[in-house]
Amino acid sequence: MDDARHSPSDAELIERCLRKDNTAWDEIVMRYQRKIFHISYKFTGKHDEAEDLTQDIFIKVFRSLDKFNQDADFSTWLSSVARNYCIDHYRASKREREVLVEDLVAFDLAPASAGSNPHRALEDRDRRSFLRRGLESLPAKLREAVVLRDLQGLSYQEMADQLHLPEGTVKSRINRGREELSRLLLRAQQPARSRGRAGPARLQARR
Repeated sequence: MDDARHSPSDAELIERCLRKDNTAWDEIVMRYQRKIFHISYKFTGKHDEAEDLTQDIFIKVFRSLDKFNQDADFSTWLSSVARNYCIDHYRASKREREVLVEDLVAFDLAPASAGSNPHRALEDRDRRSFLRRGLESLPAKLREAVVLRDLQGLSYQEMADQLHLPEGTVKSRINRGREELSRLLLRAQQPARSRGRAGPARLQARR
């Protein structure tokens, strides 16, 4: 009965994982999935994205198990890996959003394609419409800030004078507007991720 109730230590489970015991990996996931989900959720604020991040983190951890110093505390190491992964993911996503907005704004300012290419002209019109729909979805104050700065090219001081606001408020609205616009554009541009993706508890050990 004592053996049946024995709960293996993290070190035992890791040793078994390194011997290709997938059931040990499943037990590690079950043991820590809530902890890693909470870390992921703090970074994303969205349940679906946190689930996806949790799965990605566990896959990264599994592939890095042979690098884990078994004299260290596994829970602490796991949390550190999770936080670093979330930070890297946030930075990459933020830059992706910034590039998307920069590209679309630059495109909107570019001259329209020559009428000799009807197909290209139609693509241009669709992209401009895509950007303008995103702008129209912004709250009025944020839309105004983005338009004045990125489309009309006003300086911070010119905007502050025109809007009768401190420069700090102007900069804040521009940043918030760009962030919200990029989120709206990415949501419209990218198809939803498959809902059938396996949850963290059903992760399979893969190398």
